[in-house]
Amino acid sequence: MASEEEKFKGFRPYFKKDSTSNVKLREITLMPSTIETIDRALYNWLNEDVGVFCTTNEGWERVPLIWSMAERAHQIKSNKELRNKDGIFTLPVMVLERKDLIKDPAMKGVAWAHVPPYNDPRGGAIEVARRIQQDKTGNFANADSQRRFKQQNYRFKNTKVVYETITMPTPTYVVATYTLTVRTEYQQQMNEIFTPFIVQTGQISNFFINDDGHKFEGFLEGDFSLTNNVSNLAEEERKFETVINLKILGYLLGAGKNEKRPKVAIRENAVEVRIPRERVIFGDMKDWE
Repeated sequence: MASEEEKFKGFRPYFKKDSTSNVKLREITLMPSTIETIDRALYNWLNEDVGVFCTTNEGWERVPLIWSMAERAHQIKSNKELRNKDGIFTLPVMVLERKDLIKDPAMKGVAWAHVPPYNDPRGGAIEVARRIQQDKTGNFANADSQRRFKQQNYRFKNTKVVYETITMPTPTYVVATYTLTVRTEYQQQMNEIFTPFIVQTGQISNFFINDDGHKFEGFLEGDFSLTNNVSNLAEEERKFETVINLKILGYLLGAGKNEKRPKVAIRENAVEVRIPRERVIFGDMKDWE
């Protein structure tokens, strides 16, 4: 059974200029774009590109980023470093959670119009790559060369070229809304953590994230809601909390494992049309003879 990567394998040629050139003919892989792809792209951007650090009792440490809050019993077993010996969550920490997923026709990317798929079992809608099918093109050329010049591989202009065309489904654009909750024990830690988010995008609020060859555009909302319990004189632990809202304009390719058609469709063009005719046993005979 083919792997998930092989199912999404597409072809786009890179042409080799000469024998000394570093440009080689190679094949690229077209990976699926799912909801998990968008989640992973945002998580990697926050964890690697932004990479927030702050001052702790142990020194200058990276702030751990957690995808949603797992069930407590599972979290204590799998991530023991997140809690102390008393089972209390160790601060500071950042928690990322997806809130909404909206299919908004007004929020679209490059593929603005809807392109319906081909009405056949292969599907596919948008052409992404094309290359020459060398074997079949050579067979047509050799056959014409033998018939016209009585010699194979004779040099002439061959017009019967067989192309392989690769098509993919039309991207379905969705708007995913995320909340990044930052919790700290001290005001200084909170200032050090959410300051990079303000200056990361400069005077604008958009950024780009990548995963598996897919690129999505994100938007950072400028409203940072700050809450704390400093004024509360009770015995509960002191904490500061900030919620950062993020919006990602992503797209989905296919229905994942529920897709009935191939993720990538490969077709070949027709180069010659032949219409058969009836013949008599001893050869063709003209009607007037």
